[in-house]
Amino acid sequence: MPYLTKPEDIRTAIANSSQSTILWLDTEVADYKTETPKLSLIQVLDDSTDIQGEIVSVLDVFNQSELANEFIEKIMLNPAIEKVFHNANYDLKFLGKRNAKNVTCTLEMAKKIPYYLVPLPNFQLKTLAEQLCHFPNVDKTEQGGDWGKRPLSASQLHYAAMDAVYVAQVHHRILQLIHPDPDIEDIEALSLRYRQLEHRWKQLDTEISQLKERLKAAMRSQDVQEVNGFRLSSQTRTTKKVAFNQLANVTRELGIELDLSVQLTKTLQKELGETIEQLPVEEEVTTNWRLLIEEQDNEELPF
Repeated sequence: MPYLTKPEDIRTAIANSSQSTILWLDTEVADYKTETPKLSLIQVLDDSTDIQGEIVSVLDVFNQSELANEFIEKIMLNPAIEKVFHNANYDLKFLGKRNAKNVTCTLEMAKKIPYYLVPLPNFQLKTLAEQLCHFPNVDKTEQGGDWGKRPLSASQLHYAAMDAVYVAQVHHRILQLIHPDPDIEDIEALSLRYRQLEHRWKQLDTEISQLKERLKAAMRSQDVQEVNGFRLSSQTRTTKKVAFNQLANVTRELGIELDLSVQLTKTLQKELGETIEQLPVEEEVTTNWRLLIEEQDNEELPF
């Protein structure tokens, strides 16, 4: 694990990282519970085959803000490099904020994992590393350590390096779960599994829908705002509509240019007739695929 503290070494590491197409990153922040948090470390991994943290570059930018700014300029603002973080919104507070380009967040990705595949209790990096990637007993003790003190301990540096490793492994595993390769999918197995679940799904779906409606009606009637994690709330929405020709007349009088496209339905096209040739019509062709499912006797399926 390269632990870099000298400006020339950090600049060399930044230059090398700027040649990568993807980086797995993490940060450690000093005084993070105060109103004046300060960036302490930037952990950089450019090879996801490292599962021991041996080649993670740990850049010590504490009290070296010019180096952090150089990292932001050459890495974070570079759209050609994909930057992968866990809970990226936090790290971006110190690394470019909204100006950062091509950022991927494994926290947001994890929320898209179908619950039936991995029933995760939460989306913390520790949980994902253990349950998705089978890292044993991920130790997060140093998470609350003092990242403003120097020298840093060996356990702090190991913790920092491993976080970048966890991000990389979790990233790859999530991609496998949420984007399976359709070229190698077992279609027979998928269709059979669908049939096995279909009857139970219809039962549960209709029961849950009815339970929600009954709960809502009962809570309103009995003036109960919250029970067992269910909270009743209301929202009033006002929608304003106006005939398009009337809107067009008013905007014309006010000198307002309407930059709107109107979808020409088949009925409207027929009414326009040959006049449609005088309009600058833009055509958009889309293909929608539907999966038509025939009803089948569930008793024929092997369970």
